[in-house]
Amino acid sequence: WQHYLSCDGSPDPTVLQEINTFMSLWREDQNEDIQLVMEKGEQVLNVIEKLQFLLLDTPPNEITDKEILQYQESILELQNLLHQKYNGATEHLLKTANMYEDSESGNMQAVIKDKNVTFCIWANLKKKVRFKNHVFCDVEHGFDLPKSLAVSSVAIRILHTHYDHVSPLWLHSFKENSNIAGINETEEEIEKKSEILDVLSQGIWLVYVQYFQVPLMQEKPNEKEEVITDENIVDLQQFVPVGGVYHIDALQLPPQVKKIKDWNMVELLDVGLEAYTYPPEETEDGTHPPIQITLKLSDNVIYFKEPVIARWDHAGQQWRTDGISNITYKNQEKSITFEMDAFYTIALLQDVHCNMLYQAWELRPTGIDEALLRVTTAFATIRIQIKGYQCMLSSVVVEEKEVLSHVTGKWISPLDLRAVLKKAGVNIFPGQHSHKYVSVTKKVSAGVVGFPCTFNFILEFILSVSWASSYSTFVWFFFPHPLQQVSEHLKADSNEDKDWSLYMFNGQKAQKLKITETSEAFSEELEEDSEFHSTLYHMLKDFASKEAIDKVEAASCLFIDVVYQLLLATRVLTYS
Repeated sequence: WQHYLSCDGSPDPTVLQEINTFMSLWREDQNEDIQLVMEKGEQVLNVIEKLQFLLLDTPPNEITDKEILQYQESILELQNLLHQKYNGATEHLLKTANMYEDSESGNMQAVIKDKNVTFCIWANLKKKVRFKNHVFCDVEHGFDLPKSLAVSSVAIRILHTHYDHVSPLWLHSFKENSNIAGINETEEEIEKKSEILDVLSQGIWLVYVQYFQVPLMQEKPNEKEEVITDENIVDLQQFVPVGGVYHIDALQLPPQVKKIKDWNMVELLDVGLEAYTYPPEETEDGTHPPIQITLKLSDNVIYFKEPVIARWDHAGQQWRTDGISNITYKNQEKSITFEMDAFYTIALLQDVHCNMLYQAWELRPTGIDEALLRVTTAFATIRIQIKGYQCMLSSVVVEEKEVLSHVTGKWISPLDLRAVLKKAGVNIFPGQHSHKYVSVTKKVSAGVVGFPCTFNFILEFILSVSWASSYSTFVWFFFPHPLQQVSEHLKADSNEDKDWSLYMFNGQKAQKLKITETSEAFSEELEEDSEFHSTLYHMLKDFASKEAIDKVEAASCLFIDVVYQLLLATRVLTYS
């Protein structure tokens, strides 16, 4: 319906005929003006985003294998067509290079950009050695060429796509298409989610939760998994590109326009955009000097550590670190300089798990069907507001400074929030294999990957002890069962010290304990006049006021679902 109302000329991504017509018309369009290509490119990216959203958000029982394959093929075709158009626009620019001639060097230099892509193009028109290096002033990317290239008919292009259409190709060398990059929920997970939401359909108590770091024990996975033995291959389960992709190319300079009287004449070649071969296939001593590249890092992403520089290996469909050397990272200047032995497609990768384990987290009420989720990591504090059926990134604080202002303050879905934070380099969403890279506490008998057994019950409990209650500090100690501190919280803005009670739950029964969090030793001794219950929810009903119970039944099921999605995505019960 939203697509219909937009009436922007873009195809319905679910209709194959419309997608094919859209691509055919653009292939036939011979207009290679760079601005028009970039405008059309934004429309293509929106269609790709819609297809990706369909793959990620549609429940498995509502999408067929044929539709999955159709959407994946459409995504790849749109990506390829977009890059072809970028190449065509580059060739068009190079044919008229003298229009962008620099007054100082006599060479062409141009920077053309929008929110999705940045073109940096330099053409060696004068072929003078002293102009072998260049810095694109608008974006501060630069290069230093070997002398052999400085006297050749060569053009250098740094095409920075602020998105990544390269890394997903790696997934196609593994048979994981049915899992859509490991993000889709399984049917079992969907069933568990439905069961939990059915139980909680009468309402929700959002709780005030604090979760502190405790001594850890290493979890040893039992599954057999393929291990990467080549140290130069990047493990994309551990590292992920941040800040887009840099296509760094040496190109053959096409024949230039010559002005003869009132005529502009140019030799037309039917070969398209040609790569300039470097290093040369044959050299006298078998060696060749490297190319030095400097990249200015975007302010729209965060690198918490020095990024890993990798090149895309088209043959192996993987990111590799060999062929890149002499890396200099300047954190304050937000720039990185390196040398490479050939021209490559480059990405800056960050450890997926650098913000795990979480040092603390809290979930507290702020109003009716409203809450605040705060996750504190070793590098950042992320605050997410929840209201109704949406959530909003309210702030990301790094070294006491708020960052990423361009993505804060916008109400979006939990799925979109995950994409926004990951794209910005702030990953607080453990993946299917994260337990291999993060030392997590082994809690009860539950596995570290999902929320089976006790974890489902605890998650259910968090979703069922309303915003009329506060919920604080899971204390795991080295005791095999989780302990929870709970106190009634009737006013959203109430910050005074509360009368906390400590509860234990082992998956089968819940009980109120006599000890407090500050007790020197653990004891299972029960509070006087307390009883066993099958769930923590029923346990709390023994002590909750009528006002609190009334508020439980007034909550929205859509709000429950958003809280559930965020807790399941962040897995704070495991990765803290």
